[in-house]
Amino acid sequence: IDFEAMTEMPIEHFRDGDGTVYFRKVEGDALNLLRGRLPAGSSIGLHRHEGTSEVIYILSGVGTILYEGKTERLTAGSCHYCAEGESHSLRNDGEEDLTFFAVIPKHM
Repeated sequence: IDFEAMTEMPIEHFRDGDGTVYFRKVEGDALNLLRGRLPAGSSIGLHRHEGTSEVIYILSGVGTILYEGKTERLTAGSCHYCAEGESHSLRNDGEEDLTFFAVIPKHM
């Protein structure tokens, strides 16, 4: 999958988050794959995974995950997992873009 060849899609206030998130996304029957970019100060709002789960791998930058009421610090090389039925949000609280790769399996 060549994410660089894909058009980056901006989404403002994604899931009621702050600022804009940028996605390059592949949608499939069993799962979605995406590479995301959060500029400094931007966030993906708190949301629950119903019928899906999510694995997020941080490629660059730093950020904070709010996961089931607890805060996790993420840096390049960190991985976060949100199980089906649980909630999380992601915030770039660093000075540079936060880039990540996400795998979102669909539970049938």
